[in-house]
Parts: sequence; C-alpha cells; structure tokens
Amino acid sequence: MARHSTGFQTTVRDRVTLDGIGVHSGKPVSMSILPADADTGVVFLRTNLPGSRDVEIPANVRSVSATELCTVLGDMSGAFVATVEHLVAGLSGLGIDNVLIEIDGAEVPIMDGSAHDFVDAIDQVGIATLRTPRRYIKILKPIRVESGAAFGELRPYDGLRMEVEIDYPSALIGRQRFAADMTPAVFRRDVARARTFGFLSDVERLWAAGYALGSSLENSVVLAEDRIVNPEGLRWTDEFVRHKVLDAIGDLALAGAPILGCYRSYRGGHKLNSAMVAALFADPEAWTYETATITRESGHADLSAGVPVPAFGPDVS
Repeated sequence: MARHSTGFQTTVRDRVTLDGIGVHSGKPVSMSILPADADTGVVFLRTNLPGSRDVEIPANVRSVSATELCTVLGDMSGAFVATVEHLVAGLSGLGIDNVLIEIDGAEVPIMDGSAHDFVDAIDQVGIATLRTPRRYIKILKPIRVESGAAFGELRPYDGLRMEVEIDYPSALIGRQRFAADMTPAVFRRDVARARTFGFLSDVERLWAAGYALGSSLENSVVLAEDRIVNPEGLRWTDEFVRHKVLDAIGDLALAGAPILGCYRSYRGGHKLNSAMVAALFADPEAWTYETATITRESGHADLSAGVPVPAFGPDVS
C-alpha cells in the first residue's frame, strides 16, 4: 500500500524559514512554514501587500488563477502567490496535511529548482502527528482529460501511483517514462531533487518578455541545441520526467486531500494537471472522501485533542 505511514493528519513540528528569489520576478522573497491545526490544510498567508494587508490563500484548485509558466494561486482581491508547485509537492510528498505558509513576496523562492531544499528544511524540525484521522479522496472510476496529443487520467488504486511520460523532439530528452507508487521514501529518493528545466532559446525569449528573470544554472537545467549547459550535468539521466512527476504531485495536491488513485499522464504540464483535478470534482460519481481507519495504540489513547507528537525526529546527518 502506498499510503503515508500514519492514518493521522500531520503538520511540521516548528517554524521553517527559507529565503531565496522568485524564478520569474528575480526578486528576493522570505517564506516561513508554520505548524497548523488539523483540518487547516495548506494555506498561504501573503504579507507585505499594499496597504499593509495580509491575505490568506488556500492551496486548492479553487484558488488556481494561472497555469501557463507555473501554478499561480490567487483570490478576488488581487493577491496571489506563484510557482507554488515545488513547495506543495514537497509537503504532499512527505505526507504533510496542515501548514500555514507566510510569504512576503509574489513567488515561492525557487531554491535549486526542485523540492530538495523544502524537504531538507522540514527535516531539520521534523513532522508532527495530530490526533485527527486523515481524509483521502478515493477515485471510484476512471476519468480522463485530453488536450491534443496530451492526456491525463485518474484511475482507482489503493494509494497514489504516478505514471508520467514525456516526449520531446530534442534528442537530449526524447521519450521518458517514470512510474512508481508514491510514498514519502520514494518521493525523497526518486523525485524531490529533480530540477526544473528549459531550453536556452526559450529562456532568452522569456527574458526578453520580462519573465524568468531569476532563472540561472543554479536553479534550472538549461539545454542548448546539443548539450546540457550546466557544468555538473544531470542528477539522473531521466531527470526531466522526474521533474514532471514532481510538478504533477504538486498540482494534484491542490485537490485539497491526498488522492487514492493512479495518475497517468502523457506530455502533461500544469495546465493539464489542473484541468484533471477540475474534471475530477466536476463528476461526483468519480470520487468520494474516505477517512483513514485508525488502529488505536496505547501511545495514541492518551493524546489531548490537537496536541502534536513527533512522527519522526529531524534528520541532520
């Protein structure tokens, strides 16, 4: 079974703070991940807005306002936070249900272009287990979205399984496929460190249009016509499809609860992933909520409501 090791909801044990730059704006941003109560979900708190406003933006599909270059969450007041996918994927991949994310800029810091720095920072404080059982979204029947040659589909499965395939005309990427039952251990080992990527010609075009101003070899895999520009090369020969898996995990997490199902995509991206979640909720016969069955042990019987206990200690090796 590919579910998280505990049927209880989780949060982080302490505040986690990261500083970096936005990959599109190139502007500095500071972000803190804070513990949150059960049933809070993942919520962004945009600070430093005009008029000294603070605005909460839930990380769910109803908040998605753009998916062209990255996944953007926003509300009707005009507050938004962009490039959320790697952070949300990191939280989902580790099995973290509830956090408040304070952020003083319009983009999540890109860090090294993967989820690695988010995972590493969370490991320094550890994950706490809450008393409330986790609620899953269980896929009941296949549902599919197509866009030209690209498609995404969700099928019933006991756990979360990712089957992602990409197909690029560039010989440096070509056709790659990644398939695995997604557990925290698999996410850490096989997905979390996969970096975002792009072609040098596209990056130059984006720069000219005022985008990707923070993009560099420190946070992206850059491809020229015949070579990988990064001097260190790739972290895996199929790092490209692994990063697409990372993106898809982050986008699917915007369903608002862990999915019990198999997600298969071909030539997908943020737009297709988001459309997949929207199509799922548009068909009430395709899914249901399922609450985790808890086997009570002596260690849980004495907990007070809402009191976090460590799921595992910090990894500082």
